[in-house]
Formats: sequence, structure tokens, C-alpha cells
Amino acid sequence: MIKIKLFSKFNSLLICTLLCLGNISQAQEPVRIAFMDPLSGTFASIGTSGLKQIQFAADYLFNSRGGILGGRMIEIVPLDNKQSPTETQLQFRRAVSEGLQIIFQGNSSAVANTLSTTISRFNRRNPGKEVLQINYSAVDPILTEDNCSFWHFRFDAHAVMKLNVLTDYIAMNKDIKSMYIIGQDYSFGHVVADTAIRLLNEKRPDIEIVGSEFHPIGQVKDFTPYVTKIVSSGADAVITGNYGADMVSLARSIIDSGLDIPIYTFYAAYDGITATLGIDGKDRIHLIHNETSNPIPTERRKEYIRAFKARNPNNDVTQPRLANALSMVVAAMEKASSTDPYDIAIALEDMRFTTLGGEEIWMRGEDHQIFQSLHVSVHTDEGIEFDADNSGFGLRSIYHVPAEETIVETSCQMRRPRR
Repeated sequence: MIKIKLFSKFNSLLICTLLCLGNISQAQEPVRIAFMDPLSGTFASIGTSGLKQIQFAADYLFNSRGGILGGRMIEIVPLDNKQSPTETQLQFRRAVSEGLQIIFQGNSSAVANTLSTTISRFNRRNPGKEVLQINYSAVDPILTEDNCSFWHFRFDAHAVMKLNVLTDYIAMNKDIKSMYIIGQDYSFGHVVADTAIRLLNEKRPDIEIVGSEFHPIGQVKDFTPYVTKIVSSGADAVITGNYGADMVSLARSIIDSGLDIPIYTFYAAYDGITATLGIDGKDRIHLIHNETSNPIPTERRKEYIRAFKARNPNNDVTQPRLANALSMVVAAMEKASSTDPYDIAIALEDMRFTTLGGEEIWMRGEDHQIFQSLHVSVHTDEGIEFDADNSGFGLRSIYHVPAEETIVETSCQMRRPRR
């Protein structure tokens, strides 16, 4: 009897030790998150900048503080989709083969639409292995309207929300009597043009649209022929949704033509654009965006920017929404005590979260669209505490709209999975 009792105690101790070791191993297993954007090619600068920002957010906000879910580190896995819908599908298959179930993606609404469709199809066919799409920057409204998906969450204001604010600001400028609209020839570019024309006709019917055209995305090396049309039109201002190399080349061509008019944009800052425009862009370039640039509203966000610059001296925090998105995803994991995409999605719905800038933002459960304040800023070297591209120039926010005034209706009829 004594031997049996001793053996039983030994067995119990052995089992307990193995279970504890198993728990420690599980606690140390990283939470792996994919970052899928262009890391090579024409728009690589935007993708690599975003990658550095999400890696820093993971380390600064979570890994340096002991990780999440009881000690698990966050590992960001880069996937280069070259901003191509075809390559995106290939990289998605790679993500699935590596067991990655959370994908951050932001550049190009065409890519975001492809990824959303691919994920929805995959999830229907593979219950229990679902993948979650975290869209931090693709702003075609259709993603949270007619093509909305339970598995897609957008952490940026969509194009119509931004244009509502931007056209309000433009309408206040009585010197503007004519407008030229130019953009990249894909879904987002068309949404910008169609919506801008509609909203200006409603708010300032006296403003004449003297031109609206599109150009191939990432292929135009010389914008002179396009700018010649803008000059000939007599436009008082320009609206463009261009980004990356297309944005800087267009703005540079307009300025070099001698045309001294305001240019209203979505993405005309950082990643070399601010430095390239420099003094020539002062008071000309206007940008609609979320999160104020200068002044920065809280010391906590200032500390975050300084820490990022210390690690990445040649880059800037261009997209604070990456930190917001990652923080909300982690908050959802902690709330659900799970990394399962379905559990995260349920926890994210109608979540309210306070950003590093001290603002409460809201993820609407109906369509998975984030709501936050929006701002119009101007390119300048005056009143700039945090510049861009180490150039001395940056964005100073001059017009502000609170989150509750940006809320719009949605046509989303979400198909919800059963669990």
C-alpha cells in the first residue's frame, strides 16, 4: 500500500510538472499577425513605412510590457503583395499555410476588395480556420456598405466621410469658383471624383467643375500633359486622391508649372513627399485625415512619437490608426481571452477605445466602420513641433470635426456566420 501511494504521488507530481511546462510553453508562444502590403515596387515606401509602424506599436505598447494574454509576445509577419490583387491572393494562401489568421492590410482599395472577397470565400469553406481582415487605410466606401463582411473591419474613415468634411472646408473659401479633379484610375479614384462633384454641387453650386480625369496608377512618370490641362482650365483649386509616387509627382508638376492654387489631398505628406515639396508646398497643400498633426493633443502621444523617431530616425508616425487598430484588436483578444478570429470580431463590434491622443473612437457593429474626429491640415513650417521627413515642414491642423459629426448611414446588410 505504501509503494502504491508513493507511486501515485510520483505520478501526480509528474503530471502536474508536465502540465505546468505545457502551460508555460503555450504562454510563450507568440501571437502571429500578418502585415500584407507593398514591400517592393512603386509603392514600397508606403508599405515599408507601415510595417515599421506596426512593428513598433507591437513592441512599444505590448511586448515591452510583458506581452498579451498572460505573457505572449506579438510577432508581425510581413507579406509583400506588391499592391497587386493577384499577388495578394498568393500571399493569402501563404498566410493560411503558415496558420496566420489575422491580416492587417491598407494600401489600395482594389487590393482590399480582393482580400475581403478571398477571405469571405475561404471562411465559408473552412469553418474553424477563419481569417480576420484588419483594414487600416483602404477607404472605398463599398467595403463597409454593399460589400461589407463580418470578417472585415475598417479603422480609417472612408472616402465619403472624408470628402464630407473636406468639401465643407472648401465651400467656406469664397475665392474658389472653379475646381479640377484628377485621380488614379481605380475604384477609390472614381469614388473621390464622383463624390466630390456631387458634394460641391450641393454645397457650392457656383463652383464650376472645369475638369475631371483619371490616369493609370503608378505608371505616369511625367505629369506635365495633365498639368497643362489644369492650367488651361483656369481652375482655382485641385482635388486629388493620389498617393505615393503619383501624389508627389502630380504636386511637383503643378507647383513647377507656376500655378499658385490650393491642392486638396488625402495623402500628400510623409514618406518623402513633404521633403520633396518643401517650401514650394507651403500653404498650398491641404490634407484631410484623422488624428491631429500639430499641435499634438497629449503628452502620451508625443512620447510615443519621440520613441518611434528614436528607433526609426528616417521615418515618421504617418498612420496613428495602425496603433489604434492593433490596440483595439488586442483589447478584443483580452476581452474574449482568445485569438480566434470569430471571438475577436464579436468583441470588436461596438467597441469604444481611447487613443494615445485622448480621443474616444467607436467601431460600429452594424458595418464594422470606425468613427473618429477628422481634420484638415496645411503643409507649412510654422507652428510645427513634429515635422515630416526631417524637413522642418509638416502638417498643422486648421479645421476640426468631432467624431459624432462624421457618422453616416450605411447600406450594409451583413451576412453573419453561425456559431
